[in-house]
Amino acid sequence: MGSPSGGGFRTPGRAAADVPGTAPRTGGTRTIPGPRGRRAHWLLPRPGGALPPAGSVSPVSPAVTSASAPPPGRGRSMALSSVTATAVLILIGCGVLILHLVQRQTGTVGLLVGLGLAMVPLPFVLGGLAWLNLTARVPLRHTVFCLGWGACAATTVAILANNWTADYLTAHPGRLGELLGAGIATPLIEESAKATALVVLLLPLGQRLRCHGRRTGRPCAPLLQRSPASRRPHPYERRPAGPHARGRLRLRPYLRPLPYLCPAPLAGGTPHRRSRPRTLAAGVVLGGMTACGFAFVENVLYLGRAFATDQRNRLDNIGLGDRPSLRDFDSTVQTFVLRALLSPFAHPLFTALTGIGLAVALTTGRRWLARLAAPAGLLLAMVLHGAWNAAADLGTDGFLVVYGVLMVPCFAALVCFAAWARSRAARHGSRRGRRVAGAA
Repeated sequence: MGSPSGGGFRTPGRAAADVPGTAPRTGGTRTIPGPRGRRAHWLLPRPGGALPPAGSVSPVSPAVTSASAPPPGRGRSMALSSVTATAVLILIGCGVLILHLVQRQTGTVGLLVGLGLAMVPLPFVLGGLAWLNLTARVPLRHTVFCLGWGACAATTVAILANNWTADYLTAHPGRLGELLGAGIATPLIEESAKATALVVLLLPLGQRLRCHGRRTGRPCAPLLQRSPASRRPHPYERRPAGPHARGRLRLRPYLRPLPYLCPAPLAGGTPHRRSRPRTLAAGVVLGGMTACGFAFVENVLYLGRAFATDQRNRLDNIGLGDRPSLRDFDSTVQTFVLRALLSPFAHPLFTALTGIGLAVALTTGRRWLARLAAPAGLLLAMVLHGAWNAAADLGTDGFLVVYGVLMVPCFAALVCFAAWARSRAARHGSRRGRRVAGAA
């Protein structure tokens, strides 16, 4: 590639004769540059970020250097784009697989009927979570990721693991096998699969793939090479502060910084940081979105299976001559009332406990609470889920007792918490507005 007009690259402050390999310029003449050395390694960053030796001249012209150097933030955007594309492809693959698995169990007609009936409670659940998100202010991409994870990845893992567990527990016939499957194994598998979405959001995948060309201005060749520069302190790390700062725990030094999962600032006279209403609301929103997608696919499966069973029984008993009536689909109606009308917030309630525990663990300043909050929230979600599954085997009276004694108070407590967090955030916003107006 020829050099730009006006001669080759000249080092300022030195004469042309001092530069090795060039001839002095005379008036009205242009010199022909000599043979260029093999210095193609200058196009890539050196390991360790070392610069070329002093006094050497790069054969690349300034126009080429400026064209090959990425703009600031190019490496991060490329890394985030690759991570996003990988996540989208994984979710699409899981979605196609779960659609195939559900269609095998329900049939095409049952799948369409299940999709139509499962859409009924979906706007109410999403509307409630969107109202609470006014306080949490979780970005749309994170809520969509949690919704897709629950609908695609978590359901795929759950249906495969539940089938394998059911086949394994057939060696224990009787009530013991059913109790181990519905009360222990199923909640453990499903709640762990849903909680994985919250953990994936905290993994610093985009930061690990970020190249150091953003700092040096060189092309981003080795994306997976860690920059040798000294590690700068992250703003989301809890630093010791106050009289009780010695021995404090840095809770998340290797996690991704999320603006809606950060502790409240230290107030006067309080030696420990605490969780804010926004962080707790964010945990509920993330867990609820994941569980909403999971519950939607699960409703499609159960409703489609019930419709296929009713249709098969009707064909066996009545035939095709008579018109269908609502009494011919008792199982479908019962499943719809139970899952879509009486308990649309069941799965969001379970996973919201996991989200609250994780939010407390990430934002509190107390060591013991940071270690126990996330496991306690996940364990409580599993216990509540297991009690709900066990209530289905107690008959109608036993189910109504568990529903009235356990589920209704828990749901009422979650609604009261959402209202408290929303009012608390609105109160803080009004105070901040008054302070700004007074300062102005």
